[in-house]
Amino acid sequence: MKIAILGTRGIPNNHGGFEQFAEYLSEYLANKGHDVFVYNSHTHPYQDKIWRGVNIAHKNDPEDKIGTAGQFVYDFNCILDSRKRHLDVILQLGYTSSSIWGWLLPKNSIIVTNMDGLEWKRSKYSKPTRIFLKIAECLAIKTSDHLVADSLGIQEYLKKKYKEESLYIPYGAELFQSPNCKVLQKFGVKSYQYDMLIARLEPENNIEVILQGVVSSKSNKPLLVIGKHETKFGKYIKAKFKSATHIRFLGGIYNMEHLNNLRYFSNLYFHGHSVGGTNPSLLEAMASGCLIVSNDNIFNRSILGEDAHYFKTANDVSIKMCLRKQDYENFVENNKRKIEEKFNWNLINSKYESFIIKCRKMKNE
Repeated sequence: MKIAILGTRGIPNNHGGFEQFAEYLSEYLANKGHDVFVYNSHTHPYQDKIWRGVNIAHKNDPEDKIGTAGQFVYDFNCILDSRKRHLDVILQLGYTSSSIWGWLLPKNSIIVTNMDGLEWKRSKYSKPTRIFLKIAECLAIKTSDHLVADSLGIQEYLKKKYKEESLYIPYGAELFQSPNCKVLQKFGVKSYQYDMLIARLEPENNIEVILQGVVSSKSNKPLLVIGKHETKFGKYIKAKFKSATHIRFLGGIYNMEHLNNLRYFSNLYFHGHSVGGTNPSLLEAMASGCLIVSNDNIFNRSILGEDAHYFKTANDVSIKMCLRKQDYENFVENNKRKIEEKFNWNLINSKYESFIIKCRKMKNE
């Protein structure tokens, strides 16, 4: 089949979860003999037209010049291009800036949309933006032929709110099996003597709650904060905790060897995401053998179950700071087993391929 993936800034990943997913899925589908296209921003550092057998379609993306509005222009350009390619299936990842153009999607293509998280609940957005996101969510459902939910919580929400069926397919991860403590030297930390978190510095990721709890605990262990922080909230957080010198803001890191080793040798791994579905960084933490302290919500509990510690408040975080990874090896091993049995990339990718094939057969019947 001829398949396109829309809704990312491009592959190989240098941005976030959807990009990581598109990277794995597109390569898998190409290896299965499908003709696969992934849309990339024209500003993406990878400028070749082929990546590991995947066709790369670079489209104009003015986000660097005009800000958030540029995402709408970029999605518009991608959708216009998709009309020319006679695609069997278009897989949309998310809907935030694309669903207003849904009426332009090619009528002869099957439109499958991964509905992402509850975008309108993100506290970083103003009230008018949240209203728009609710409308965008509704438009995405109306202009899609089939829906994918990346968490059971999202699947339940779509059924309850819109009376729409969706297929639950979470994200995937690969077990990390080649630790190398020499990587830690690059970051000035020692095995199991530091804690960490990986997230964009946004309010709904509970960064402030976590850091406040860390400071209140009086612990002097280094805390590595990894993730993009070039936002208004990111600047606020860095200013608020600048006197806590053991909190180190490292920015975005996309070298998987570095990330996997940092996770593997950490003591505690904080996961504060609260409004999304199955967050890729959570699965990667599980696959890297982390002891996870997670925000207590339905999305995270549906993945971690009893194999994690949970927090709701800064005081909860402060109390958890005394935990030691070596005392909870059963949590670590149980989560790694979940990756092997439920969330490995081959399994996830095969589910997407099977669903896409099923959707095409349904159309042809």
